[in-house]
Amino acid sequence: MIAVCWKWVALDDDVRWAGVSEADRAALEVALRLASAHDDVVLVVSLGPSEAEIGLRQALAAGAHEVLRIDASTELTSRAAAETLAIEIAASGPVRWVVCGDYSPDRGSGSVPAFLAAELGVAQALGLVQVDVAGPGITARRRLDGGRREELAIDAPAVISVEGSIASLRRAPLAREMAAKAAPVTVRPGPAGPLDDDALVAPFRPRPRVMPAPAGDDALARVRSLVQPTAAAGRSETVVADPPEAAQRIVAALRAWGYLADPGTISPAS
Repeated sequence: MIAVCWKWVALDDDVRWAGVSEADRAALEVALRLASAHDDVVLVVSLGPSEAEIGLRQALAAGAHEVLRIDASTELTSRAAAETLAIEIAASGPVRWVVCGDYSPDRGSGSVPAFLAAELGVAQALGLVQVDVAGPGITARRRLDGGRREELAIDAPAVISVEGSIASLRRAPLAREMAAKAAPVTVRPGPAGPLDDDALVAPFRPRPRVMPAPAGDDALARVRSLVQPTAAAGRSETVVADPPEAAQRIVAALRAWGYLADPGTISPAS
């Protein structure tokens, strides 16, 4: 089985403008392609109110085999939502892949897939811009900073999240559209909380970079060194390393660039 997680979003509580993100729609298209290659079935799970069944019927029309709505608030914390989704997905049977959109249009934290992978105890590959079938597994490409790309080979079971640009959801034929309107939607109860605190929800903001003091013999030279940087562009390199070594290189680079503080400069109180 291949599970797809959809988030129903109703901005301003107006059902006319409600729906799922392009990333979630792309996730369903990726799942349908994987199912076709492996002769598998697709289950779409949505956590939300009864209005979310509108989206689930759209998923059925597009080709999903089963749909499930968890009756719970869409304002659950990411961890609570992932815990609830993991319970229902695991209860649905052996799942090879769980495909999610990389973010939703309301908060856009993109953290639910990572929490979901932890709850299911499987691998994760997030923010993919390309997914191809490779035997029993998949090969994927992920966007990195500076225009770089990371090539991944992923074996099932795993949770993957995809960007909205990866695929366009296929158009549903009229016969399936009509059949989906009367198709049953399984509903399971969900938790009432904990709910996200709106005051704590904000876009990610990286730590300010630590830069050396401007050099120069006079004030004008120092200003020029700030507004007209002459440092050479960073050199890119391709590195093949085991996960522990790769993690150490990433941490060392983040410290060199000023995004992470040196451990020796952190006080015990912090």
